[in-house]
Amino acid sequence: YCLCPTFTKEDNLEQNVLQSLDAVPLKSMRKFATHSNHFMDAYRKGLNGQKVAWAGKKYHSHHVLLENILEEFDQAHPNT
Repeated sequence: YCLCPTFTKEDNLEQNVLQSLDAVPLKSMRKFATHSNHFMDAYRKGLNGQKVAWAGKKYHSHHVLLENILEEFDQAHPNT
Protein backbone atom coordinates (compact mmCIF):
# COMPACT_ATOMS: atom_id res chain seq x y z
CA TYR A 1 0.00 0.00 0.00
CA CYS A 2 2.78 2.44 0.88
CA LEU A 3 4.67 1.53 -2.29
CA CYS A 4 1.77 2.57 -4.54
CA PRO A 5 1.83 6.04 -6.08
CA THR A 6 -0.25 8.67 -4.29
CA PHE A 7 -3.49 9.60 -6.02
CA THR A 8 -6.44 11.75 -5.05
CA LYS A 9 -9.05 10.33 -7.40
CA GLU A 10 -11.28 7.71 -5.84
CA ASP A 11 -10.92 5.29 -8.76
CA ASN A 12 -7.13 5.30 -8.43
CA LEU A 13 -7.32 4.89 -4.67
CA GLU A 14 -9.64 1.92 -5.03
CA GLN A 15 -7.28 0.36 -7.58
CA ASN A 16 -4.35 0.77 -5.14
CA VAL A 17 -6.31 -0.89 -2.35
CA LEU A 18 -7.32 -3.82 -4.55
CA GLN A 19 -3.74 -4.31 -5.75
CA SER A 20 -2.49 -4.21 -2.17
CA LEU A 21 -5.07 -6.75 -1.03
CA ASP A 22 -4.17 -9.03 -3.93
CA ALA A 23 -0.52 -8.91 -2.83
CA VAL A 24 -1.33 -10.45 0.58
CA PRO A 25 -2.04 -14.20 0.62
CA LEU A 26 -5.52 -15.16 1.80
CA LYS A 27 -4.00 -17.57 4.32
CA SER A 28 -2.17 -14.67 5.98
CA MET A 29 -5.35 -12.59 6.14
CA ARG A 30 -7.26 -15.44 7.76
CA LYS A 31 -4.50 -16.10 10.28
CA PHE A 32 -4.37 -12.42 11.25
CA ALA A 33 -8.17 -12.25 11.53
CA THR A 34 -8.28 -15.33 13.76
CA HIS A 35 -5.48 -14.02 15.97
CA SER A 36 -7.19 -10.63 16.27
CA ASN A 37 -10.50 -12.28 17.09
CA HIS A 38 -8.88 -14.20 19.96
CA PHE A 39 -7.51 -10.96 21.43
CA MET A 40 -10.86 -9.19 21.08
CA ASP A 41 -12.62 -12.09 22.79
CA ALA A 42 -10.14 -11.98 25.67
CA TYR A 43 -10.45 -8.22 26.14
CA ARG A 44 -14.26 -8.48 26.07
CA LYS A 45 -13.98 -10.93 28.95
CA GLY A 46 -11.95 -8.40 30.95
CA LEU A 47 -8.44 -9.78 30.56
CA ASN A 48 -5.44 -7.46 30.50
CA GLY A 49 -2.22 -8.01 28.51
CA GLN A 50 -0.65 -10.43 31.02
CA LYS A 51 -3.85 -12.45 31.29
CA VAL A 52 -4.30 -12.53 27.51
CA ALA A 53 -0.78 -13.94 27.10
CA TRP A 54 -1.44 -16.59 29.76
CA ALA A 55 -4.80 -17.56 28.24
CA GLY A 56 -3.26 -17.71 24.77
CA LYS A 57 -0.71 -20.26 25.95
CA LYS A 58 -3.20 -22.31 27.95
CA TYR A 59 -6.00 -22.33 25.36
CA HIS A 60 -4.05 -22.07 22.09
CA SER A 61 -6.08 -24.82 20.40
CA HIS A 62 -9.51 -23.44 21.40
CA HIS A 63 -11.58 -21.10 19.26
CA VAL A 64 -12.83 -18.96 22.15
CA LEU A 65 -11.97 -18.55 25.79
CA LEU A 66 -14.13 -19.96 28.55
CA GLU A 67 -16.44 -17.66 30.49
CA ASN A 68 -14.67 -18.44 33.78
CA ILE A 69 -11.21 -17.57 32.42
CA LEU A 70 -10.63 -14.86 35.05
CA GLU A 71 -11.30 -17.33 37.86
CA GLU A 72 -8.85 -19.81 36.34
CA PHE A 73 -6.19 -17.12 36.02
CA ASP A 74 -6.67 -16.08 39.65
CA GLN A 75 -6.30 -19.70 40.78
CA ALA A 76 -3.14 -20.14 38.69
CA HIS A 77 -1.66 -16.79 39.82
CA PRO A 78 -2.83 -16.10 43.39
CA ASN A 79 -0.33 -13.24 43.93
CA THR A 80 -1.45 -11.04 41.00
